[in-house]
Amino acid sequence: MLANKTALVTGSTSGIGLGIAKALARQGANIVLNGFGDVEGPKAEIAALGAKVAYHGADMSRPDEIEAMMAFAAAEFGRVDILVNNAGIQHVARIEDFPVARWDAIIAINLTSAFHATRLALPAMQSANWGRIINVASVHGLVGSAEKSAYVAAKHGVVGLTKVTALENATTGVTCNAICPGWVLTPLVQKQVDAKAAALGLSIDEAKNLLLGEKEPSMQFTTPEELGELAVFFCSPAGANVRGVAWNMDGGWVAQ
Repeated sequence: MLANKTALVTGSTSGIGLGIAKALARQGANIVLNGFGDVEGPKAEIAALGAKVAYHGADMSRPDEIEAMMAFAAAEFGRVDILVNNAGIQHVARIEDFPVARWDAIIAINLTSAFHATRLALPAMQSANWGRIINVASVHGLVGSAEKSAYVAAKHGVVGLTKVTALENATTGVTCNAICPGWVLTPLVQKQVDAKAAALGLSIDEAKNLLLGEKEPSMQFTTPEELGELAVFFCSPAGANVRGVAWNMDGGWVAQ
C-alpha cells in the first residue's frame, strides 16, 4: 500500500515510535528512524521487514538538527511523504516544584519539534498533493493528570497544532491527525511502574495493575503494534478524509 512512500518517525528507536515505524515498513514504506540508544537493532528489525531504512540522530530540541534531519531524509529518499511526530520525554513534579529546565525541554521536544518537522515537511507534501502527518499526542492531550503540567500542556498543544495543520490543508491531499494513547508499556512508562513498585513495596505486576486501575477501565496496556495499525489506517485510502482528529486508544480512559 505504501510502496515508494517514505516515512520519517521521530523518537523511533524504541517503544511507540518503533512500533509505528514497523507497521509502516510492513506496508512497503521506506523508513527514516530517529532517536537515541540502540540504533542497529531497530534498523535490523525494519530491514528484516523488507523495507529500506536510514537513520538520523537529530536532537529534537534543536531546530538546526531537525532541519538537517529533514534534508537528510529528502536526500536519501526524495521526500518525506509520511511524518510521524513521536519524540517525547516526561518529568513528574508539582508545578511549584517543577524544574524550569525540565519544563523547557519537554515543551521543546514534545511540542516545538512537531512544529519544526511539520513546517519543513509540508512544502514537498503540498507540491505532490499527498502527505500524511501523524502526531503522537497522548490521552494527556485531551485530559489532565496531576504532577504532569509540562507534558499535559505540550500534548494539548500537539492536538491544537494537529487541528490547524489539518484545516490549512483541508482542500488538499495532505492530512494531519493525532493519536492519543493511554498507558502503553514503553520504557518511559516502565520507569513509572518501577517507581510505584519501589515506593509502595509492590511487585511489578501489582504496580502495573494499580497504574491501570487508576485510569484505564480496560485494565490493558495499549500496544505499539495497535498504534502502528492506526497510523497505517490514517495513511490508507480509507483515511483520506479523516482530518484534524485526536483519536484516543486508551481503554476507555476518556470515556469516564
